[in-house]
Amino acid sequence: MPTGWQSILSKKVHFYSQLKGKDKDRFERDVVRFLTKVKITGVSCTVELEDRLLVASSGVIPLFGFPACTYRGLEEVILYPTTFNRQFQLDDPDELITGMVGSGVMEGKMILSKPALHEGFDISNDKENTGIHEFVHLFDKENGFIDGVPPGFEDKAFALPWLQFVHTKIKEIDADQSDIRYYATTDAMEFFAVAGEYFFERPVLLKRKHPALYKALVKTFNQDTAGFISEGFKKVEIGRNDLCLCGSGLKYKVCCWEDEYGW
Repeated sequence: MPTGWQSILSKKVHFYSQLKGKDKDRFERDVVRFLTKVKITGVSCTVELEDRLLVASSGVIPLFGFPACTYRGLEEVILYPTTFNRQFQLDDPDELITGMVGSGVMEGKMILSKPALHEGFDISNDKENTGIHEFVHLFDKENGFIDGVPPGFEDKAFALPWLQFVHTKIKEIDADQSDIRYYATTDAMEFFAVAGEYFFERPVLLKRKHPALYKALVKTFNQDTAGFISEGFKKVEIGRNDLCLCGSGLKYKVCCWEDEYGW
């Protein structure tokens, strides 16, 4: 890996910073391989080295449990300077898209908002990462299409229980009984992508609060992320009636307080 790349990854990519020895070396090789295979271009914005490394890291993380695997058909990632709509027009107040896996004439391409890409890595504990979200969609597509059924779960014996489980989790979110981001209620596809963000950013919390979901994602991504990714932030003093730091929108006393103190 070229000089200076490791320092950027260590500073910006929490997942990478938690790896040790051979795993860290493999991540670096995967990033280099990604960048040799996938073109990264900017529309009305420049593409810097840091942008390229964050895009590559977004792609490497979901596949890290499958050494030497790549995304079939991905040719280009396009960065936009802001949000966009489905016609790829910028700053539409009625449609603020931050990422999209291309289809039709855009097949083989992914579009990402450059600011959203950076925000996903700048804040490593909010269970949100636009780059990872879109690459989880692309991982979902490995079985032919994006349907919210993880690769390896296509058989009815696995797909139906998974979709029933997703339906149950979505009902919990709708009832304000979950800290999973509300966007996951859109459909099974978005649930899988949102759950993937949670799995790669806050795995320890996910394992504690949603053990069945965590177990399924360990199998899906072939990674036990809670075993090596720390929470990524320092503990601070928080009152029982303050909003919980996990991002659920709930008060601390009815959210992670119960997990931390067993009440």
